[in-house]
Amino acid sequence: MAWLLVVVAGFLETGFAVCLKLSHGFTRLWPTIAFCAFALGSFGLLTLALKRLDVGPAYAVWTGIGAAGTAIYGMVFLDDVVSTLKIVSITLVIVGVIGLQLSGSSH
Repeated sequence: MAWLLVVVAGFLETGFAVCLKLSHGFTRLWPTIAFCAFALGSFGLLTLALKRLDVGPAYAVWTGIGAAGTAIYGMVFLDDVVSTLKIVSITLVIVGVIGLQLSGSSH
């Protein structure tokens, strides 16, 4: 259950990173509100998960999901540059996240 919280928190991190860009420096109301909601949800779920998980693997999985998700979202929806190196790098992040998730221990 704790790992599920980390995964959902990671996807919410993707949401707050995208909304941060869309807010244009917090000058647009709705993306700013969405940023706040995603950030609170993400940090809240991560906080709950850390009651049962080691901080290192959990934090790395959370940031890895957020980083990979944000990069993928940017390429698909925000016209970010797509390159072979970027796709290989995102794949390596995802493989690393899976490895860290598998290495994490529950208390």
